[in-house]
This record gives sequence, structure tokens and C-alpha cells, in this order.
Amino acid sequence: MNSKSAVKKCTLVLGGAASGKSLFAEQLVKNTGKNRIYIATSQIFDDEMRQKVEDHKKQRGDGWRTIEEPFDMAKALADATPKDVVLIDCATLWLTNHLLAEHDLGAEQEAFLNAIALCPSDVVIVSNETGLGIVPDNALARRFRNAQGRLNQAIASTADTVVFVAAGLPMVLKGELPR
Repeated sequence: MNSKSAVKKCTLVLGGAASGKSLFAEQLVKNTGKNRIYIATSQIFDDEMRQKVEDHKKQRGDGWRTIEEPFDMAKALADATPKDVVLIDCATLWLTNHLLAEHDLGAEQEAFLNAIALCPSDVVIVSNETGLGIVPDNALARRFRNAQGRLNQAIASTADTVVFVAAGLPMVLKGELPR
């Protein structure tokens, strides 16, 4: 990728846990040369998550404006401009937040997709592919897995580019990577 590559309007980066998807997405964003906005969707409930957030901050490095918003994507994107590129990391934690808060997942998904469509910035969304493992043994986990699959499909259907990252290696599923 060139140092000033263009990210298409919406790029979805999928992968499993620790697959390298966040690092890949961060590099895509850095390569644009635009102002970088990082939307953090996690909520910190324990020391392990606190450490994970700190590790992600170190990995990203300087030069990012971070917005912590676990629920409202329209609010998080409100000040984005065409001079910016936004990285949402990640749609999986965003969905988890809504699921555990017992929100209407269909309505929240629609609001999420509308916020992305209305955003004047290029947007890169990181999300976990959760459908490659065994069938979960409890109703909540199955509900989450199915909702995550529906969310990923909905984002992918409107995204310009979809990339699956496994073992740190990107595989383009839709569109093409910037050159």
C-alpha cells in the first residue's frame, strides 16, 4: 500500500480473535494520510480488558483522536469530516454492549448502518467473524453468534471493500485493497 492510499467509503475488516485484523485496519487508516479518528466501543469492566485497551493504544501510537462510545454510533461520528478517516474498533463489542443492555438489536443495527451511510468520512470497521467455531452451548451465546453474523452480513452488503484477516494475512472478499 502506498503512503497516501485511499480507503473506499466503507471498509469492513473481519477476522477471528487475535487474527491481526485491528493492526491491519490501523495500517489501512494510517496509509490514507487523513486525520485519524478511533472510535473505541469497548467498556472496561476488569483488569484484563483494561490491559487490552492499553495494548491497543500502544499498538496504534500517536496521531489518533479517540472517541469512546460503546452505544451511539451517530453521536460518535457527529463531528467527522471528509478530511478524516474513522476506524471503528469494534462492531463486535458494540453489538455485545447492546445485547447485554437488552436493547432492540434490529433497531440498533439499523441506526448503526444509517450512521455509517451518513458519515462524510471514509470508515473502516473491525468486526469478529464468530461463525467459524462450534455451536455455542447456551442460548445467550447462540443469540450473540447469530446477531453478529447478521450484523457482519449487513455491513458487508453495503461496504465497498470487505477483507478477512487470518494469521495476519488479508484476503479480499469484496472490492480491492488500495494500492
